[in-house]
Amino acid sequence: MIDAIQLLYVIGILGSAILAGWQLAPYITRVYSRAPGRLDRVLNPVENRVYRLLGVDSQGGMGWKEYFFAALAVNIVQMVIGFLILTNQDILPLNPQHFSGLSWDLALNTAISIATNTNLQHYSGEYALSYFSQMTAIQFLQFTSAATGICVAVAFVRGLTSGTKDMGNFYVDFVRTITRILIPLCLVASVVLVWLGIPQTVSGYVNAGTVEGLVNGASQVIRIGPVASLVSIMQLGTNGGGYYGANSANPFQNPNPATDIFEIFLMLLLPTTLCFVYGEVLGKKRETRPILFGAYILFAIDLVIAFIPNTALGPGIETRFGGFFSAFWTVVTTAVTTGSVNSSLGGEHPLAILAAFMGMLIQSTPGGKGVGLMYMVMYVVITVFIVGLMSGRTPEYLGMKINSRDVKLVMVAFLIHPLIILVPTILAYASGAVAAIGVPTTTSGFTEVFYEFTSAAANNGSDFLGAQANSVFFNVATAVVMFLGRYAPIGVLMALSGSMMGRKRSTEVGLRTDSMIFTLVLVASILIVVVLTFFPFLALGPIASYFQGA
Repeated sequence: MIDAIQLLYVIGILGSAILAGWQLAPYITRVYSRAPGRLDRVLNPVENRVYRLLGVDSQGGMGWKEYFFAALAVNIVQMVIGFLILTNQDILPLNPQHFSGLSWDLALNTAISIATNTNLQHYSGEYALSYFSQMTAIQFLQFTSAATGICVAVAFVRGLTSGTKDMGNFYVDFVRTITRILIPLCLVASVVLVWLGIPQTVSGYVNAGTVEGLVNGASQVIRIGPVASLVSIMQLGTNGGGYYGANSANPFQNPNPATDIFEIFLMLLLPTTLCFVYGEVLGKKRETRPILFGAYILFAIDLVIAFIPNTALGPGIETRFGGFFSAFWTVVTTAVTTGSVNSSLGGEHPLAILAAFMGMLIQSTPGGKGVGLMYMVMYVVITVFIVGLMSGRTPEYLGMKINSRDVKLVMVAFLIHPLIILVPTILAYASGAVAAIGVPTTTSGFTEVFYEFTSAAANNGSDFLGAQANSVFFNVATAVVMFLGRYAPIGVLMALSGSMMGRKRSTEVGLRTDSMIFTLVLVASILIVVVLTFFPFLALGPIASYFQGA
């Protein structure tokens, strides 16, 4: 297990994220309630001009269907733009390395991956993408995908509180998220990252002389670029797609322990903040407790699993940061569905990989910003229904009776992921696609393929295969999984919130969902439901690998 110093690191980082989230939540709540703020004088004219350009009525409201389809349409348009940039980067500016355009299947996979907040990378950015592609098709879409996740979550919560059919206006929420939350936070984070040693430049790659070059004239190519700005949004927005193929294992993207700790903090910040925003928007801050406490209890369980083996803490798997920070990062990046890595997943202990699977399969520990909150409320509804069946009482949440339609919707939302993870995994083997890219037929090989589709479905993006999976089958299959994994659950959960809008609320005190007892029942329910669903595949993958290596 971890020693006292390592425990202090865990407590310090998590405590800082929770404290910062608590302080940031009131500001974010004011952004979405359109309360007057200090930035209005500067940003209101800019935002109003954007609304006029788009032909948007900024005062109009939307029902759940209109809100969801507006978000979907905007995201699809962005995917098309990203696809065109990636396939035509050879004729676009800011390409000093003269990279050619990506193939159609890789461009399709990449555009959907970034736009869905997944950032699965079947390419190595420093060897394949121009500066223009990195700053537009990648970095810009990381802003918009992060904004979409936050917007739909806020609209979802509004639906739980609204006495009308108005969820707000997606376009207004979207613009305000970018201008008032993401850009300011990323500006501060980028400055800090540059100060800590991460490069930020649009100059071409540098040819540097080496010690060996003094004898034979050899040189080394230093692949730098606008790295700090991309890292800030990839971590804050729980995107995960790095400037480099090695992601934050690359010393230019994560050069020292200070950047490692700061990037972990950035990953945790917004998902944790939105747990507090939930209570703020509801007007019932006590309802934050099961969401926040439940998420971090599950997170702690994942940490314990990852830290059980001594090999996960030893110096062997990561010489720069050590096994502790490698395992800690892996748990964090999958718990908040970021997907960035600071070491090779292939060097992690099987139990650390099992903990990573748990984070991606649960998706609310605390999950990606916005969508993780929606999943946790989904689990709350499932738990309320189960408790109601066991106690013989009518299930209620927030004073509303949970009806059969609500239960059907949450079960559909939950079952989407088993289908889009397990079926493609089987098809990958049955079609010969796994053998075609050279993945071995072993438990570790199965873990890699299962992880690929789990990561895609959970919009996480961390994976074992990387550029090895750059084949038509894996590019197209994971693109479909990423698209469905992102928008199908959001659509179903928006429908759930929409069905609760205007519903009669009881003033009588029913089941208390803000108590610690309910939180523990919620955690148990989540573990039972998820483990029972995925246990056979986990048993064939990381669990079998653990026992084979024991």
